[in-house]
Amino acid sequence: MEKPGSMRTLGGGIEENILAILDSSEAKDTLDAFEDRIAFIEAVRAASIVAKNGTPPTYKMYEAIFSILRIGKSLELTMASFQLLNELDKRFPRVNSSDVDISNSSSSVPELIMVQEVWFPFVFSSENASSERGAANNSEGPVDSSGFQLLIQDLADATDEGNLRASETKSLANMLLFQYLVNVFEGDFRPRNSVYEDTMNWVVLRESLLNMLLVSRKVNYKSLMKDCLTIMCKLYQNCTGFTDDLICSENSAAQPAENFDTAAAISLLEVGKHTCIAMQKFLIMIMELDVSKKSAEMQGSTTRADGVRCTFWVGAELLWWR
Repeated sequence: MEKPGSMRTLGGGIEENILAILDSSEAKDTLDAFEDRIAFIEAVRAASIVAKNGTPPTYKMYEAIFSILRIGKSLELTMASFQLLNELDKRFPRVNSSDVDISNSSSSVPELIMVQEVWFPFVFSSENASSERGAANNSEGPVDSSGFQLLIQDLADATDEGNLRASETKSLANMLLFQYLVNVFEGDFRPRNSVYEDTMNWVVLRESLLNMLLVSRKVNYKSLMKDCLTIMCKLYQNCTGFTDDLICSENSAAQPAENFDTAAAISLLEVGKHTCIAMQKFLIMIMELDVSKKSAEMQGSTTRADGVRCTFWVGAELLWWR
């Protein structure tokens, strides 16, 4: 049902040359270090995206790009790393489903194609608990289940209007990080769910990143859903408030308030809107996963290890049981 795939990465010589751009300034926070990180991102884009026969970055290069996104030292670096990671995922998907050849009865069932030994921004595997514990202590590396919940909690706290404006760069970095992680969830979940609908093989979805997150004992599902809805509501209110402030600032001849930064407000407005969209996408995927899981339960395909999670929409409220 699952078919391993392969992906040729950049050669060792190219990797060394590109990573060397960061070596001299990795731990520094200077103008030269900033320019080196920008140069590194552009070098990766040129080698993997712009090049006609571009190949994906190596594991270490992916880690370096993701580290730049997580550190969030500046808005420009955060945006550049965020855009590059999304471009790479579109160019080099980690999971895909094979096309069905209706003329060949033996190929009438789609197969899941997974690239082997590929970098992921997550560490969820229950078989790799030591790696997940290590990820929890690494604020620049892959995100584990507890790290994802902490990210959601931080966003819920930061989306209070006062907190959001007081720490624009950090809030923007966290929102962009969340958007990217949701894109990775989607790239992994969509082909798996499509294959599951055709094959009813629950194992395909059991091994999805989204399911591994939700069944983790480190995740409080009720709190996670509550924070997700809080983020959506507060971001909507903040975006409305930012829009009003921008209109007042543009129409008023008076000097703008000292604590009002038009550029920051515009950035927060745009990123906030896309974060709301990403949150909606995240919640919809959870609901779709639950629908598929319910059908698997009816067939007796699930086990106690899959957990018990029911989600019901009642009016505008979401009720949780776990």
